[in-house]
Amino acid sequence: MFSDKIKNLIIGIFLMNALCAINFSEDISPIIYNNCTVCHRPEEIGAFLPLQNYQDVYSYRSAISYVIAGDDDTRHGNPIMPPWLPDREYSTLLNERYLEDEEIQIILDWVQEGASQGDPNLEYPMPNYVDGSNIGDADIEFAMEEPFLISGNFQDDYRCFVFSLDNEEDIEMSAIEFEPGNREAVHHAIITYIPHGAANNLENEDNQYGYECYGGFELDTTTDLIGGYAPGLSVVEYPSTIGRTIPANSDIVVQVHYAPLMHDAEDLSSINIFFKETAIEREINQVIFDDWDFYLPANQETTITRDLYVPNSVSLVNILPHCHLIGKSWEIYATTLQGETIPIIKINNWDFDWQSFYYPEYLLKIPGGSTITAKCVYDNTASNPNNPNSPPETMFPGQGTNDEMFFIPIEFIDWQLGDEDIYLGDTENCLLPGDMNQDLTLNILDIILLVDIILNDLVIDCSDINADETINILDIVLLIEIILE
Repeated sequence: MFSDKIKNLIIGIFLMNALCAINFSEDISPIIYNNCTVCHRPEEIGAFLPLQNYQDVYSYRSAISYVIAGDDDTRHGNPIMPPWLPDREYSTLLNERYLEDEEIQIILDWVQEGASQGDPNLEYPMPNYVDGSNIGDADIEFAMEEPFLISGNFQDDYRCFVFSLDNEEDIEMSAIEFEPGNREAVHHAIITYIPHGAANNLENEDNQYGYECYGGFELDTTTDLIGGYAPGLSVVEYPSTIGRTIPANSDIVVQVHYAPLMHDAEDLSSINIFFKETAIEREINQVIFDDWDFYLPANQETTITRDLYVPNSVSLVNILPHCHLIGKSWEIYATTLQGETIPIIKINNWDFDWQSFYYPEYLLKIPGGSTITAKCVYDNTASNPNNPNSPPETMFPGQGTNDEMFFIPIEFIDWQLGDEDIYLGDTENCLLPGDMNQDLTLNILDIILLVDIILNDLVIDCSDINADETINILDIVLLIEIILE
């Protein structure tokens, strides 16, 4: 009760001033520039709706309100933007993209109150967005051999490109990064490796650079998926002793999804490979949790549930739930021998266009003897706007547009004591002490988040403001003093 009073008092002190005069320069520009503009600017995937200044945001204020608000039932519903499919209340994943409830509400209030600009001199500075690699200088860089022409027919295009590594020895890799040459066109990418020359026939049969592909890589041979790209997502480097080995004499194959454009364009994308600085002690493994023996009757929803037995304890590194256009939702969890449920990922509203690899914040232990259960709901009805068939038809597994998939690559390592303390993100993630929502500005939202962190006994980047290795009321007091200065 006492802690609630403290929280309400602190919030009240700052909220009185904050709500008096909401304006773009002081209140809205930090939210937009730190969460939206990275994609919504020229030559990026959201270039069709630029958000680079007050006039841009004012012009699209109604659309912004719609995509961030969702419905009013739960936590502002399930917002369309920022794009993040997993349910954040089900499990915590690395690099989650979302707006805080307070940020959503202040934008909605701003729009409702007339969307004033405020003093332009107080507008938040535009961040310096990274051009090129998000990690640094790569040990190996490959560019496409020639530009690929993207037709401006407003159609999705899926294309596979092959990069020859010419590696006579194994490569011990800490990360692989896809760098789009045309960020306005490239929607997402998935990377694998294959024996050298295994895709030659597919390349030779296609009269354009690369070859056409959709659900997969159209290959007779299959290997692990080792990386990918989606707008706004950061590349994850494996921790120091953990890594992945690409065998000698391999080719890299990347499947690129080009988003619909109204004009012709070219893409010249590249791939960066980063070596391990020390020898790999713990090799990344991958299991493909899939099912190719099901059918989906027309005009109904169907739930496919499958189990995967885990004989020995493992630490989960990442997971990629994958289906096609009539997929509706996913839920994946583990059940231990003792009956404990370990939530892994839940996607309430599947969107093929925004699939990605998902990492837990810390290595996630799945004890030996557990069972991983995956449930996917498919909506093969006429009410599904993404259904490729009209009227609906019975669908079967396959890699084509009119097929479906139940396909879940899972990366893992053998479990060791202490794995649960190994963080998978950037360990140098605090640029500004007290900046709880990582928007590079200090305000009432950071105070609210810090209070919640203390009340829930959490430890979050930037929360130990006085650097005494303890998160408590003294950090709140110091944060208030810094903001009031």
